[in-house]
Amino acid sequence: MASNQETLVTVFGGSGFLGRNVVRALAKRGFRIRVAVRRPELAGHLQPLGRVGQIHAVQANLRYPASVQAAMRDSHVAINLVGILTASGAQSFDAVQAKGAETVAQAAAAAGARMVHVSAIGADENALAAYARSKAAGEKAVLAAVPAATILRPSVVFGPEDQFTNRFAALARISPMLPLIGGGATRMQPVYVGDVATAVAKAVDGKAKAGATYELGGPEVLTMREIMEIILAITERKRMLISLPFGLAKLQARFLQFAPGALKLTPDQVELLKSDNVVSDAAKTAGLTLEGLGITPDSMEAVAPQYLWRFRAAGQFQRKSA
Repeated sequence: MASNQETLVTVFGGSGFLGRNVVRALAKRGFRIRVAVRRPELAGHLQPLGRVGQIHAVQANLRYPASVQAAMRDSHVAINLVGILTASGAQSFDAVQAKGAETVAQAAAAAGARMVHVSAIGADENALAAYARSKAAGEKAVLAAVPAATILRPSVVFGPEDQFTNRFAALARISPMLPLIGGGATRMQPVYVGDVATAVAKAVDGKAKAGATYELGGPEVLTMREIMEIILAITERKRMLISLPFGLAKLQARFLQFAPGALKLTPDQVELLKSDNVVSDAAKTAGLTLEGLGITPDSMEAVAPQYLWRFRAAGQFQRKSA
């Protein structure tokens, strides 16, 4: 096997939330990194993550196979991180998370490259949520093209600049009450973005089982109500938590799917909340988890205060700083 410095890793979606952390983890291990993104001129923020010349951005769009093939030229490993939380126009779930994953996998196979594909816990071809169905279709397409590919399925990912904890903290700043869809009983296993990035890097480094599907979760299983309570405690805000039945939430989502920022809620997201998002017993038994990769996961309560402090009321923060 070639040394890390001789190994070229092409990261699709490397400029996003998870992507930045993956690029950092790969750079620390000395890999040569090609970041394939739709707008490479906007990926300059990645350069300081590695040494001079180690990280190079190129243009690629998963909806255009020729650009993906060009990005994969001479690469030894492909990493696909591309995913969307909401569909819009040509950026549909199927186009990005199913067909897009297939395009990357086929390019990797043509280049004779290994592949690491990041999917999501809950991927299920029979799911009612289009997001979950497209994730399952993407996994199937990847393994068809590259049978030895490693699939990583994280639970909901948190960390600086995430669209999860930051979203609810921002909502708590402007609203006197927070909705608990389905009563807030849905269970999740929030996983720190740095731990997911380390898992990706370990897979690239050959530390993961070929052809296996890993499920990545944090150290705690929490209900949505418990997660909201943690966020409110960190930001030192008192807000009413109001239970919202799934039916009413889906009705409201028909309108809120067009709302901006933290207020946005789609019917598909409501559908996703009907199912728990936790590491399965089967994955634990098989050792296909973070712990199985030798990673001790960080908890949301330990990490989130490091970046959610900015959502505290100004007066409260000033008193604590005095």
